[in-house]
Amino acid sequence: MKIRIGTRKSKLALWQANYIASKLKEHYPNIQVELIKITTKGDKILDVPLAKVGGKGLFVKEIEEALLRKEIDIAVHSLKDVPTYFPDGLGIVAVPEREDPRDAFLSVKYNSLEDMPAGAVLGTSSLRRKAQILTKRKDIQVKDLRGNVDTRIRKLEEGQYDGIILAYAGLKRLGLEGKVKQVFSPEEIIPAVAQGLLGIEARLDDKETVNIVSVLNHRESSIRAEAERSFLKTLEGGCQVPLGAYSTVEGDKLKIAGFVADLEGERFFKKSIQGDISSVKELGETLAKKLIDMGAGKILQEIYCKGD
Repeated sequence: MKIRIGTRKSKLALWQANYIASKLKEHYPNIQVELIKITTKGDKILDVPLAKVGGKGLFVKEIEEALLRKEIDIAVHSLKDVPTYFPDGLGIVAVPEREDPRDAFLSVKYNSLEDMPAGAVLGTSSLRRKAQILTKRKDIQVKDLRGNVDTRIRKLEEGQYDGIILAYAGLKRLGLEGKVKQVFSPEEIIPAVAQGLLGIEARLDDKETVNIVSVLNHRESSIRAEAERSFLKTLEGGCQVPLGAYSTVEGDKLKIAGFVADLEGERFFKKSIQGDISSVKELGETLAKKLIDMGAGKILQEIYCKGD
């Protein structure tokens, strides 16, 4: 039995692919696993903000094409990078247990976002982070920051930025927690949809492979992923909009909080709802529709395809 895993070449992507390989070997000691490294468009375009070159999908398209050509058997993605629509015949077949979904602040000079003086430069490539930061600190400069985790940290340490914000999950996976000065609660900064989650994608008609990797699915993480991605799918118009969602499960109840903002963080709509886990897809949709009714719909219309 052999599984070929398609992965990006970044250190974090390779960690994630190797992690899934090790989990498969735990369940199937005789399995052979091969990593196939693939360069995506998102890895090539490093000098333009993600929102201007298409955002979601930039890190998965070439890998999905390799799946469809049967050059690989599964793909391991950061689920927050995966669009809510799949090419025919492909889909997420397992969601392993979620890593910490929070955002982290790194700085050489300052211990927290609050400590940064007026005019200081904060780096992030995320419209979601930018909008939420600007609601707290309109007096600092938020500048685009691209590149893999190591590149972003190097730019910080070279003094190009006074502080940067990265996903805590990636830092933990790479053993870089020691560089973190502050971790924001999901109430302070709502995470990206599916942040901290991995998604295993496969050909849906490849029943043997789907059956093999299904043992890695973590029920609660899968439920939370479905709720948050349903929220995203309801709001998506193919454009880049500052938004985020975060869900928690307690017993048979799921609570989901979400927001939509304009690009400057001036208009900011936030809400949370709770319901039964048997209808998580509908909960995500309902939250999105409530935000649209609150005023987010106008923002979506204004941003629609601007810079797409």
